[in-house]
Amino acid sequence: MSIPFRITDIQLYERGVHMRLPFRFGVVTLTACPQAFVRVRIETADGRTAEGASAELLAPKWFDKNLALSNEDNFEQLRQALRLARQAYLGDASARDAFGHFSAHYQPQIDAAARQGLNPLIACFGPAQIDKAVLDALCRAEGLPFHAVLQRNLPGIDARLTPDLAGFDLDAFLAGLAPVPAIAVRHTVGMLDPITRADIAQRLDDGLPESLEEVVAATGCRHFKLKVAGDAGPDLARLTRIAQVLDTLPDYRITLDGNEQFADATAAGAFWQRVQDTPALHRLARATLYIEQPLPRALALGSDVRPLAAMRPVLIDESDATLDAFPRALACGYTGVSSKACKGLYRSILNAARCRQRNEQARRDGREAVYFMSAEDLTTQAGLAVQQDLALVGLIGLGHVERNGHHYVDGFGTAPAAEVQAFASAHADLYQPASHPRLHIRAGQLALDSLNAAAGFATAAHPHWDTLQPMASA
Repeated sequence: MSIPFRITDIQLYERGVHMRLPFRFGVVTLTACPQAFVRVRIETADGRTAEGASAELLAPKWFDKNLALSNEDNFEQLRQALRLARQAYLGDASARDAFGHFSAHYQPQIDAAARQGLNPLIACFGPAQIDKAVLDALCRAEGLPFHAVLQRNLPGIDARLTPDLAGFDLDAFLAGLAPVPAIAVRHTVGMLDPITRADIAQRLDDGLPESLEEVVAATGCRHFKLKVAGDAGPDLARLTRIAQVLDTLPDYRITLDGNEQFADATAAGAFWQRVQDTPALHRLARATLYIEQPLPRALALGSDVRPLAAMRPVLIDESDATLDAFPRALACGYTGVSSKACKGLYRSILNAARCRQRNEQARRDGREAVYFMSAEDLTTQAGLAVQQDLALVGLIGLGHVERNGHHYVDGFGTAPAAEVQAFASAHADLYQPASHPRLHIRAGQLALDSLNAAAGFATAAHPHWDTLQPMASA
């Protein structure tokens, strides 16, 4: 039975994040960025109160890739999405369960954002962060970890916003989810990243690996996400250099991220054919699991990608802007969709249910079960953001997750030492035991046991709120 409650307070904060290495993806090279924090308070029908929290980077040139907008313009778009969501959630004093709060404001948030020129992907960023904090508060009110709250469906998740799931037993699906003790890291290789030690002109003094060659040696990673730019010549040359490093491993897996850089499905298919036909890339091509969002979002859900998908599965990421995007994508030949905390935890859960529903139907029909989700990253930072995302993707059964925040940012970045130690002590299996804790990747994996044990949404610690900057009201 779900738990109704009122949302009595929502506070928004920021903290600056500085990259130790420039991160080139799509059309942007990221060197600095704010991280947003959400703090909520709820009150249950029997008078209990609890506080919850979440965090997410305000990443530029992903939600809106309009080159006429500056990075600061993009930051402000995401701040406005948070403000709109805060106003909506606090403006409704009704007692609802957690999914009820999300559902009540889902379409009105998109509509309100559209009136301000903000696309649905931006619009959904605001509720996505508030919903994580609300769920953290619900977990704490019940004294339960995230997985137990989901297994019992205390948020009240149903198919009211996803009619294609009508008739699917969501309660049974959730009850069958089980937390995992560890998850494999899929290391991101950005388009500016050095491939070998010899590529590093001037080494940083933080002692962390910089090149792909060093990352492989230091972390034991065997899963990798490779960014491509949609320019076949330079892309193939760079992939060849990457393959020279990875082919020394006994086994590895690859995903290719197009970041909307190909003009159309024909161009993407031609590129993949050249990858397959390049002798130096034969092993890398065989190791490639899927191709992520090769087409611009304006074209992606109106294009037939079945010829490309016949060679390698294709998934949507940036095109997954609304709850109906994945079913629309399936009709175009895509078979996968990403899980990304910045798009919303309920979207990830419902899309995971869709994959289960469709794969079960395929098996009943004697067809191959081909529908899948991937766990992708938008530079989640150590602490709340990375922990909540890890717990989510682990629970819905995704065996590996893109992680890049640990590589492009030095540990907890600018967070104060006392806050860092609070997180590191509470989750000693996830972070390195050091005076400057960082994610602890061992044999290519991250340990999740402490996230699964915490009474809350994957965290036994919260930020030190007095060290954060309140987000401007406008």
